[in-house]
This record gives sequence, structure tokens and C-alpha cells, in this order.
Amino acid sequence: MEEREREAAPRIEELRRQLRLHDHRYHVLDDPLISDAEYDKLYRELVALESAYPGLVTPDSPTRKVGAAPVSEFGTVVRKVPMLSLENVTSEAALREWEDLLRNHLADPAARFSYVVEPKLDGVAVEAVYEAGVFVTGATRGDGVRGEEITAQLRTLRNVPLRLLADPPPARVEVRGEVIMTRADFEALNRRLTEAGEAPYANPRNLTAGSLKQKDPAVTAGRPLRFFAYAIGEVEGLAPATQWDLLGALRELGFATSHLSRRCADLDSALAAIEELRRARDGLEFEIDGAVVKVDDLAIAERLGIRARSPRFAVAFKFEARQATTKIREIVVQVGRTGALTPVAELEPAPLGGVTVSRATLHNRDELARLGVLVGDTVLVERAGDVIPKVVKAIADLRTGAERPFVFPVACPACGAAVREDPEEVAVYCPNRACPAQLRAALLHFGARRAMDIAGLGDKLVEALVERGIVRDFADLYGLDPGTLAGLPRMAEKSATNLLGEIAKSRDTTFSRFLLSLGIRHVGEATAAAVARDLGTLEALLAADAGRLTLIPDVGPVVARSIRDFLDAPENRAVIERLLAAGVRPREEAPAPAASDRPFAGQTVVFTGELERMARDDAEALVLRLGGKATGSVSKKTSLVVAGPGAGAKAKKASELGVEVIDEAEFLKRAGIDG
Repeated sequence: MEEREREAAPRIEELRRQLRLHDHRYHVLDDPLISDAEYDKLYRELVALESAYPGLVTPDSPTRKVGAAPVSEFGTVVRKVPMLSLENVTSEAALREWEDLLRNHLADPAARFSYVVEPKLDGVAVEAVYEAGVFVTGATRGDGVRGEEITAQLRTLRNVPLRLLADPPPARVEVRGEVIMTRADFEALNRRLTEAGEAPYANPRNLTAGSLKQKDPAVTAGRPLRFFAYAIGEVEGLAPATQWDLLGALRELGFATSHLSRRCADLDSALAAIEELRRARDGLEFEIDGAVVKVDDLAIAERLGIRARSPRFAVAFKFEARQATTKIREIVVQVGRTGALTPVAELEPAPLGGVTVSRATLHNRDELARLGVLVGDTVLVERAGDVIPKVVKAIADLRTGAERPFVFPVACPACGAAVREDPEEVAVYCPNRACPAQLRAALLHFGARRAMDIAGLGDKLVEALVERGIVRDFADLYGLDPGTLAGLPRMAEKSATNLLGEIAKSRDTTFSRFLLSLGIRHVGEATAAAVARDLGTLEALLAADAGRLTLIPDVGPVVARSIRDFLDAPENRAVIERLLAAGVRPREEAPAPAASDRPFAGQTVVFTGELERMARDDAEALVLRLGGKATGSVSKKTSLVVAGPGAGAKAKKASELGVEVIDEAEFLKRAGIDG
């Protein structure tokens, strides 16, 4: 080891120690000690030192969270201690019967048990294996004995420690738990997928599972996943006496555990804890579908042993799902702006979760085949929280023989073009860029408020413009005149004048809005903003190759290729040229404000209730421009809540957590928009 390397080694170890501490405080304890900017400074210093002295890089360094190459297929992990699923109960009587079975198995009718009640997180069960305190293997549950190896994917999760905090650590420990995604993160990510022209996921669990199965760990790293530990498998050097002690030991090792877990002296107390979870269910930041009841004493749990596929010492108390039964009247296929074909079930209207449901997504051709639904089937439809309704299953026993299979089209239902399949994705696409269905969806996206912001360019008008062949691409909008518009349904002289004024006004736009408006696959609002900030001008983007694009934050190889393919297509380049010729001038983004002009630097802001002086999206964009970030849920990490008329649970939770709550006027004052 050279002299300089020896001198750098202590600083590298100190930086790693500090970053592990701050990762734990932020991602596990939800109680950060330093600002994001201070953390980033430490992280950049470590990256620089490890780059200068690669011989000092270790697998457990905080910089190693992402960096593994994509895999062609997932390996198999075989475990000695199986990861078992739980038996389900759905009533108090069944739970009491389970307790009687425990006594019978122990041959002790007078046996008394204490319990730990934990939320049954609706996520993906995984295992993280540590040897000498260092993370070595990650795996899914699989069939219990054999799971798929997801080491590279699991190590990207910010609250999965690469080195355990305990000193000395256990010689070996298999930590088991659930990977989840919060409702707010799910909705935000689904919104970005939709903006980027991709199909949204049905629920947080599906999105979590899909994220962990990404062959490129960099994609997993970009998903807001969290790990909650609740059990251990094979272990050497750790011997808690109770489940409650085990949860404490897991926290000491550096893992997050659910703060909703309760220790209960008897079954009556456990039932009260279950009811507490049931009442809290709708207000939680993540989905739960029940409660898990575990015998607290681990020695007794060991004596109780396991059945063929489940342990005796634990049971899942399942909550009622938000479901309804109805019939499928028809299955139709919608064509999105990127050409993706999405099957949708048209239903007999049914009340569900406080709304009347008449349509439910079937997501894609593969999901349709998996469900095996027929037109005319009686089906179970589910709506969890605010998630879009989905078909859970067909009730085959109620079939009359009048049902008929649905054949997924081999030609686009809107234009007749032969559909194409992407072997890397489940979606089926219409390749015809002139497809009227794609054009309608693309025009609505082009005129959306976050894109070119053309008020009045709504569904009915766009449909008429496309059906009559008046508008064949974005540029045709700028050639519209009062005479043409006046002949369209519901388009009076004043409406036509207003619309043309909005179209004219849209010529003056920003580079990021213009880029978003083009509807490039995988490019949502955040990615468009990142590209605009980095490259500055449309001319620079047109000249940038895929390699240059991958240097931009938020742009990976897939997104870079998608952008380049779009810009290289002659028909797309021609539309861009026509837009510029029509007077559209995407101006260079304003430079980032100086530190002194960033009043929300390092702050996380949540808006709740109605804003009266500006739209919610504009307020969130303002926070981003002034150094902060805007999220949809309140937690200990929230710096500020802006509450308007109609503010409810978020403002209340902020007050309970001691988070500052201000009104819109104060927010604008702090943003420098006073008066």
C-alpha cells in the first residue's frame, strides 16, 4: 500500500461510518441528524476517495448500493430454514380455536400464551443474509425452500444495511421481512409511468414485485422501496428469548421494524390490537391486509413446531377486502399515446369503496390470460384505497354457458395496423404513429397543463379534430383558424377565439415543457426537467447521442435510447421542425437560483387542502425550483405543511408530529411572492 493510500484509509473508514449512521437515522429511524446537502457532501467525498484508491473499496461501502451489472436471469437460493407462509383466520372464533389447537399440541389445557401482533404488510417477502455482519445474499421467498436470488436488487434499498450496526455482529443471520411501497410513492410513480407512456400498475404490491424482478439493479434503485424486518431464519450469534426481543434486536442490527407492532398479555389483548389495526388501516401510509399474531415466547414457538407448509406458533388474521361482485358486459381495448394496447372490462355498475365502478383495468394481454375471464363472467372486483379498480378473478361456478372468450386483437382496433410485441415488456403496441387513437391521446398530452398548457383543448374537440382529418400532428394545431373551428360541435365564436388565443400563447414555452409535450416514451415531467436543466436547449438535445444522455441524472440507458430513437425518427423530427416553423420557441431553462435565493433548500413540503392563488402543481414546481421537494404524505421527515381550506388529516398529523403548518399566504411570502 502506497503512502497516500495509507493516509486516505482512515478517512475513508470514517466517511463510511458516518454515512452508515446517517442512512440509519434517515431511512430507519426517520430522524435525520444532518441535511441532504451535508449528506451529499460526505457521499461525494467518499466517492472521490474510492475512485482515487480503488484498492480500498469494500463490498459493504455505502457507495456500493448501486453498480452491479444487469443479469440475464435470476439464480436460485436454497435455504436450510424454510420461509413459510401463514395459515389464515378471519374471525374471533377462528382465532380462539387456533389458540385451543396450541394447547392441544402442547398437551396442556391450562397453557396461557402472550402474543405479539404485527401488521400484515401487503408487500413482497424477502430474505437478506449476513455473514460476519456483511450483506452477502438477497432472495425472494419462492416456495419457501428455494427462492430467486435478488442480491443486487435488494442491496439498492436504502434501509437495507450493507453492514450491520452491532459490534460484534452475529456470525451469520438470515433476516426476513417485507419489501413495500407507500401509497403516496406508488401513486407518484404510477403518475410518472403514465406520463412516460407506460402502463400503470394495479397496486403497490405488484409494483414492488416488479421492481425487485428488474434485471437491471439501477431500475430497482430508482423505485422508492422500503424493507421492514420481522423474523430471522438460520442464525449464529443471536438468541432472543421472545418475538418482542427479536424485533428489538433487529432494530439494533440496523433494520426498520413496524411501529404498529404490539405486545399483548393474552388473546383478548391481541384481539384489541387487531381491531386497532383494522381501524387505522385506511389512514396508514402503506397497505396492510390483516394482522399477524405470533406466540411471543420463542421457546414455546420452537416446541409448537411447524405443519407441512406453515408454522403453528403464528397465524394471519385477514381483514375483509374492498371488493364487490359484478358482471363483465364487454371487454374493450384502449390504445394509448405511445401505442400500448390495454384491455378494459366494462362492468355492470357496482358500489365499491364509496364510488360506483363501471370499468376496471385488465392491465395487459398476459394478465388477461392469467385471469382467464370471459365476456359475461361474474367477477370479483377490488379497489384498495384510491387505487384504480381491478378484476381479481372470475367466478367460474356462476357461469351459464352464455359467456364467450375474448380474443386479443392482432391488429390495432383504432387503425388496423398489425400489432407488435416487445420481448422485454408485457405490453403489445400499435406501431402506426398516425393511428388516430394514438394521435388523440398524444394531442391531449401535448396540450396538458404541465406540457404546452393549452386550455380548452379537451376530449370532444380533439376527437372532432382527428376524426375530420383537420389535425394530423401537433404542428397542425398552430394552423387552425376561426372558420375551421366554428364548424365544429360546441365551438361557438367566443370558444374558438379563446382556444386560438391559448394556442398562440403556448408558442412561448420552456424547453422542459416542450420536451414533455412530445410524448416520448419513458420521459415524464421529472426526466424532462432533468434533461432541460442539463442540456439547456433543444439544439443541444438534438445533437446529444445516447452516451451523452446517460450522463444526465434520472436518465439511464433505456430512457436515453428511447429519447434518441424518437428524435432520430424522420417523422418526429419533421414535426419538431414544423413546430419551430410555426413559431414555437422553447426557451432555455432559467439557471438554478443561488443558495441565498433557495428558501426551501433541503426542505420537504406537503400541500393539503385547496390553494387559492396558484394551482397545486405550480406550487410543487415552485418548491422544487427553490431548492426543496414536494411529497404527498406527512412524516417526521416533512419540514413544512401548507394547509388551505378543506385541509384535513395531513394537517392534523403534522400537528401531532410537531411539523410546522402554514397557510398559502405565508408560503408565498417565504417563496418571495408576497403581495
